[in-house]
Amino acid sequence: MKQFKIRMFAVILTLCGAMSSFAQAPAQAPDFTLNDINGKSLSLSSMRGKVVVLDFWGSWCVWCIRGIPDMKKYYEKYKGKLEIIGMDCGDSDEKWKAAVKKYELPWKHIYVPKNSNVLDNYKIKGFPTKIVIGPDGTVLKTVVGESPEFYEYLDQYFL
Repeated sequence: MKQFKIRMFAVILTLCGAMSSFAQAPAQAPDFTLNDINGKSLSLSSMRGKVVVLDFWGSWCVWCIRGIPDMKKYYEKYKGKLEIIGMDCGDSDEKWKAAVKKYELPWKHIYVPKNSNVLDNYKIKGFPTKIVIGPDGTVLKTVVGESPEFYEYLDQYFL
């Protein structure tokens, strides 16, 4: 009986290890096609070959707004190496466009309509959420909230 318990424990540990390594394998970022701020279609797949940050935000989100100066700084710091797509969530079309203009956000912008499945596909639970996607389309990093962890990750990635 004791050997049976030891063997079962070993099997459980093996399975947990396998599941842990499986869960950490890079996942492909779900593709989407939505309208940009100029009304033109923009798909994530059109950005293949570049590092892309999806920045899920809204003008109603205090922490999103507080993070804008750092996002601008890092956009300039890694310009040409990094594309940012601002993914507006929860605003009206007018409020979204006004916020982009007011805060002078220089990167690409997409409006995520309420009937879109993008938030579910990316498992967005809080705002802001920043998702770093590698040139091959894999999700490299997800950071929920305004955190130095996101900027530290970019510095490590591009060094």
